[in-house]
Amino acid sequence: MTDTSPARAGWLAPTGLIVLSVVPVIAGAVRLGELTAGAEVTAENARFFAAPVPIVLHILSVTVYSLLGAFQFAPGLRRRRPGWHRAAGRLLVGCGLVAALSGLWMTVFYAFPAGDGALLAGFRLVFGSGMALSIVLGLAAIRRRDIVRHRAWMTRGYAIGLGAGTQVLTHLPWSLVAGEPGEFSRALLMGAGWVINLAVAEWIIRRRSAGPVRTPAGARPRPNAPISS
Repeated sequence: MTDTSPARAGWLAPTGLIVLSVVPVIAGAVRLGELTAGAEVTAENARFFAAPVPIVLHILSVTVYSLLGAFQFAPGLRRRRPGWHRAAGRLLVGCGLVAALSGLWMTVFYAFPAGDGALLAGFRLVFGSGMALSIVLGLAAIRRRDIVRHRAWMTRGYAIGLGAGTQVLTHLPWSLVAGEPGEFSRALLMGAGWVINLAVAEWIIRRRSAGPVRTPAGARPRPNAPISS
C-alpha cells in the first residue's frame, strides 16, 4: 500500500487557509447580497450604497485571492501542475492588486463607520500599501527567475490579504471577555491580526530558506539565486 501521509500533509496549509477565509468570504457575500437586493440603507452601509463599485471590486477580488491563493501553498500541486500554478499566479496578482488598491481607496474616501478612527485608518493604509508592494516585488522577482524572493514576497502579500480571517480570531476572545471593543482597542485588535499573519509568514519564509529550493518542472531558477530574502 502506498503511504499517502506526505501528500495529505501537503494539503494541511491550504485547508487551514481556506478555513481562515470562510468568515470574511461569507461576510463579503452577505454584503454583496445587501447591495444587489436593495437592502435598507442604514448609517452602517450608506457609504457602500453611495459608491458601490469599490466595495464590490474589493469583495470579489479578495474572495478569489483568499480561496485560490490557498492552493498556491500546496507543494505537490505546484510540482505536478506548474502550468496551473503560473496561470493561477497571474490571476492572483491581478486580484491581489485590485483588493489592496480598492481597500486603500475605501480607507481614504469612505466616511469612517462607527467604531473606526484615524488609528485604524492608518493601519489600513500601511498594511494595504504593504500588500500591494509585496505583490509587485513578487512579480518583479519571478520575472528575474528569482523563485526564492518571489515566494517570499507573495507569501507576505497573501498574509496581509488574509488579515481579515485572523482579525476574527483576535476579536473573539476580547468580545467574549470584555464585550464590544472601543475605537482604540478595535484598532489594536485589527492591527494584531495583520502582525500575527506577517509573523507567521516570516517564520515560513525563514524555514524555507533553511532547506533546499524545489523548482517546479518547467521553471528555470535564476543562476546563483540567493537562498534567503
